[in-house]
Amino acid sequence: MRSFARQFRIDAPNWEFLSLTPQSVPEVTRAFGFSFLPTPAGFDHILQATLLDANGRIVQQIYGEKLSAADIGEPLKALFANSPTASQVSFDGFVERVRILCTVYDPQTGKYEVKYGLFLEIAGGVTFAIAMMVFFYFEWRTQRQLRKRAGSPDDRT
Repeated sequence: MRSFARQFRIDAPNWEFLSLTPQSVPEVTRAFGFSFLPTPAGFDHILQATLLDANGRIVQQIYGEKLSAADIGEPLKALFANSPTASQVSFDGFVERVRILCTVYDPQTGKYEVKYGLFLEIAGGVTFAIAMMVFFYFEWRTQRQLRKRAGSPDDRT
């Protein structure tokens, strides 16, 4: 963490840099819903800040390609006011979470990018699942009507 602070020229007395022991990493990442993949250059992960209340409970996960002071400031204001944050109760918050799931790290540029093809894959999978459910429903209904017409004793309604 000292190297991180030097890299970004952070030399402020009110900043504390902490690092986990290797044994505690799996438990903490699981508790915070964080995930990462080891790469030759280090680790691949999305940017995530976790906002905790005074009791240590997770209030909100803040995601983004580049987090700004407002990204963290607004949820902090809501926490201090004891009110839910906009992303906890809005459709935009849901969309942002899905967008973050489709964000991947590009080692060539060193930046995180949204891969819109993943949205299409997800939409295609959901559409296929819905189409299959509709097909099976109509097939079930057709078979039921055929049994009813034939006077099958299997149909008890």
